[in-house]
Amino acid sequence: MKRIFTGILFVMGTVGASFAQDIQNNPGSNHGNKFEQLGTILPTPNEQRTASGAPGVKYWQQRADYNIKCELDEKNLKLIGSETITYVNNSPDVLTYIWLQLDENQHNTLNTSNYQSSSTMPKQTTTQNIDRTLGRNGDVDNGLGDVITKLTDATGKKLAYTVNKTMMRVELPVPLKSGQQFIFNIDWTYKITDRMTIGGRGGYEYFPEDGNYLFTMTQWYPRLCVYSDFQGWQNHQFTGRGEFALTFGNFHVQMTVPADHVIGSTGECINYAAVLSPEKFARYNKAKTSTVPVEVVTLAEAKKAEKAPSTAKKTWVFQANNVRDFAWGSSRKFVWDAMGIKLNGKNIMCMSYYGKEAYNLYSKYSTRLVAHTIKTYSDFSIPYTYPVAQSVEASNGMEYPMICFNYGRTEKDGTYSEGTKNGMIGVVIHEVGHNFYPMIINSDERQWSWMDEGLNSFVEYLAEELWDNKFPSKKGAAYTMVDYMKLPKNELEPIMSNSENIVRFGPNAYTKPATGLNILRETIMGRKLFDYAFKEYAKRWAFKHPTPADLFRTMEDASGEDLDWFWRGWFYGTDPVDISLDSVKVGKADLKDSFTPPKRNGVTAKVAPPSVNSFEDISKIRNRTDKSIVFQTDRDTATHDFYWKYARGLAGVDTVKFSNMIKAQTPPAFETDAMTADDKSKYGSMYFYELNFSNKGGLVMPIIVEFKFADGTTSVDRIPAQIWRLNEKNCSKFYIQSKEVVSIKIDPMRETVDIDETNNFWGKTGEPSKFQVFKQKMGANGPVRGQSTGVNPMQVGTGSK
Repeated sequence: MKRIFTGILFVMGTVGASFAQDIQNNPGSNHGNKFEQLGTILPTPNEQRTASGAPGVKYWQQRADYNIKCELDEKNLKLIGSETITYVNNSPDVLTYIWLQLDENQHNTLNTSNYQSSSTMPKQTTTQNIDRTLGRNGDVDNGLGDVITKLTDATGKKLAYTVNKTMMRVELPVPLKSGQQFIFNIDWTYKITDRMTIGGRGGYEYFPEDGNYLFTMTQWYPRLCVYSDFQGWQNHQFTGRGEFALTFGNFHVQMTVPADHVIGSTGECINYAAVLSPEKFARYNKAKTSTVPVEVVTLAEAKKAEKAPSTAKKTWVFQANNVRDFAWGSSRKFVWDAMGIKLNGKNIMCMSYYGKEAYNLYSKYSTRLVAHTIKTYSDFSIPYTYPVAQSVEASNGMEYPMICFNYGRTEKDGTYSEGTKNGMIGVVIHEVGHNFYPMIINSDERQWSWMDEGLNSFVEYLAEELWDNKFPSKKGAAYTMVDYMKLPKNELEPIMSNSENIVRFGPNAYTKPATGLNILRETIMGRKLFDYAFKEYAKRWAFKHPTPADLFRTMEDASGEDLDWFWRGWFYGTDPVDISLDSVKVGKADLKDSFTPPKRNGVTAKVAPPSVNSFEDISKIRNRTDKSIVFQTDRDTATHDFYWKYARGLAGVDTVKFSNMIKAQTPPAFETDAMTADDKSKYGSMYFYELNFSNKGGLVMPIIVEFKFADGTTSVDRIPAQIWRLNEKNCSKFYIQSKEVVSIKIDPMRETVDIDETNNFWGKTGEPSKFQVFKQKMGANGPVRGQSTGVNPMQVGTGSK
């Protein structure tokens, strides 16, 4: 044994020295820059943003307070508003003008951002599409967008301004010095658009069956752009994709609407007693301490209001402090339910608004999901600081402070599919979660969509897992990204791309960043280190304007992990993961110089990776086996419906019979060649294995190795990614085992987004039955793209793939 170890160390030492010499003389060698520091790729630290990722001693940000009055003219589908803005210059700079966003101009034919793509026929030929085309070619104004009717300073003196597409520059009468404030007034109006026809974040939806409207008033008022230390004015045009960057401030908003409308809004309503009947106001107060949702406006009352619209008006008044935006929804169709929760010593009102079309889903789940999301996100970031969190069913998905708009309608008879239910659960968690990212941890969505969508999708994944361990999450689990990462390199884009320039927006801005963070948590850093660092980022940048560098630096600073290699590969690069187990060299302790590796007949096995639909990822397994975790659907039996029971065999399904059928189709465990007592004595008790890996994809990752032994047991070794640091293309790992290994598999839990699993095996693997192969190909909802039934030769001795 001693001689064997000495020989191995000698050979490895010689190769290492030779390779090191090659590196110095050959810049094109296998040693690249994947483990070098990001260096100048990140901005230089300064007094505003430190090298640790924390705000510096001279960090500053601007402030904008709004006093708004508006009226919703339902008959003419028009919004009329006036606002007084107090803008505070906390920067060290002198400003001679300020920039405001006019997002409604997105719909105007003359003032749209005019970021045109190559010509394609519109999906639907509509009057708006024709008008838009005519407007570009013939300067025809379709009359949509913001119309500024008055702009004055605090004394009533007119101010000069220039509208450039979706942005408006206001000239200051005198330069605004550091520490000074500027107060000005704007009167404006616009035609409310049919959101269901021409799209957009806000507008109206018309219901022809009952003749009523549902209004989502979002990005609806002229509002300040961000002026920051890292880029000055963020006045990139609004195209409809990159959402926004906004300045924090206080809002006092009065909305005059038809008297039978119900309003859900950013902030707290300060005149419920005036706009609600005594009965409804009593229900609202009851909801504050209720442990289940209370209907403030019942289904019967909402249906009654639909039938006889009021011609009178009411004014609702809301106050919202330290928010970056303000949105509201208004309709007589709304059922409204509410429930108070205690969090960090505060009472938070969780509320939902929805029409009869969504009643059977939203009355059961929406407010419960709001409460679950607020609690879960608070655990993973900072305690929720606002007094309200709301979900509005509006057949879309969009978020604003304290309020979001979601989808999830039932069939006309009130039934719903499992897909509709799960989609509704996912979108409510996602949009409510945006209260944290980016409404509180206030990143710039227009520049880096992934900093709000990606981070939020990651925590959404954690919240979905804690809602129900059987929930089919579509973001976060590594294996769900395989098909995207398999695309040709020229079809992939770095995560660090501008919002407007991304072709595959969903994977790039949502799922790839979310998956990357989950890989950090589950596979690279571990939950304890990751959770601490991620919470530190949230604490440092709550109610501030973080950049990607602030996130990257904080994660490393708070964890003690050098992650530059990961940010470089996953966020700045497009290389996929494809780690191959190229060969396995097998040895046995030989005390008599007569060892010959035991021979086995090679068997060609067809190996099909598990389907995306049926695979249980590592997060689910760890959550399920963590006795401290209680899933929300287990805690709250009111969330149980047919589908929940069906998944657990509680809805009349004979799960025992199904389980027996599966067992009958499962091939017997691999049986190893028997060793006699003489063999064991002859070959000793120790086995040696040298595993040789190659990095075929280009992206370095940890190597997770699962050994299956002859006695049926298994063990897993987790090799850190740094094994690649001296040679980014090839590496080896030597193992001494006390038991014979019959098969080896890398990335057994599909944690690293390895795009080719056919080169992950060594050893003899039982051939799957036809039933299993069929299940793996079809999944739960039809064929799964990217599945393969590649052939893996069984190897012994020094065989190679």
